[in-house]
Amino acid sequence: MAELAARGGHGSVLRFLTRRRGRIRADWSDWATYIYLFLGVAIMFAPVLWVALSSFKTPANLAEFPPTFLPYATETVTVEGYDEPLPLFEVRTEDGGTRLLAQVRRVGLRAQMIDPADPEAGRIVVQVADAEPVRRVLFTFGNYARLLSTSGSELWLFVYNSLFITVAATIITLIMNSMAAFALSKYRFRGNTVALVAILMTLMIPPTVVLVPTYLIVAQFGLVGNLWGVILPTVATPTGVFLLRQYMLTIPDELIEAARMDHASEWRIYWRVVLPLSAPALAVVAIFSILSRWNDFLLPLVVLNRREVYTLQLALASFQDENQIHYDQLLAMTTLTALPLAFAFIFLQRYIASGIASTGIK
Repeated sequence: MAELAARGGHGSVLRFLTRRRGRIRADWSDWATYIYLFLGVAIMFAPVLWVALSSFKTPANLAEFPPTFLPYATETVTVEGYDEPLPLFEVRTEDGGTRLLAQVRRVGLRAQMIDPADPEAGRIVVQVADAEPVRRVLFTFGNYARLLSTSGSELWLFVYNSLFITVAATIITLIMNSMAAFALSKYRFRGNTVALVAILMTLMIPPTVVLVPTYLIVAQFGLVGNLWGVILPTVATPTGVFLLRQYMLTIPDELIEAARMDHASEWRIYWRVVLPLSAPALAVVAIFSILSRWNDFLLPLVVLNRREVYTLQLALASFQDENQIHYDQLLAMTTLTALPLAFAFIFLQRYIASGIASTGIK
């Protein structure tokens, strides 16, 4: 399965997406399948695309109702006698025509406008209901510039904290889970099944139930306000142990017996034989771990009580205060936060299908 995924490439993906039930013409079931898949992709990715596009909107554009999907900005024009560029409006006249006027000021339901082609003609009072702003699609990077200017060096500190927690927790999780899976899949001992069932039963315990005991244990070890206080309590995951165990069951026992006959130690068998063969399953567990650690909010909120150890998720909450929510910087920060997850998925996605499919063979 891994070789198939590696050998397929983009050509196999394209052949799969264009596969038809009818040999010459597309069957009705083909159209139904394409529509179903398109709707599924739209439902899953529309919110992500909305957030990414909204991060390039101006604060005024974000406050509009009804909201717009694309970032729009009102066009401006430079008029002689005015220091700042004036917004441009399309105004309906009494004879049913339209005129392009620049707005000087607005008072209530009326606005004072001027003809940018003939500013000497003076100001014209126009009803706001008769004027439509002239807008165009404009991607503004002002939100990101304000984010970097206001956060300064703190932003990179938050990025470092999140990266350190994610990388360290993922590495330890892979080692701990693979060692437990190796023991449960290749060793026969009394209580093997009971231990596996006990591990899987922890999936039914909500994380909020063990939050207080976890905090008390972290406090006893003096790790409150320390990044390791977030890393260590979550390094063993029942899902990772189960996936790796199911995959390791597919590894022939003859390979391990042959290694033992060559006088290889159990640690060497685990490190040099089992782990390389379990690469697809390890990649799946790594993706799950990265997603979980990077997006974790509740445990860091309780354990990390100093701003210098905040993660990106905690920093996102700081853009909301008792007076308002800074949506422009919040959306820009959210987009930047999602980029590492996207890159991790792109580099590891070829292992997902083969890894998950192989864990269910036995």
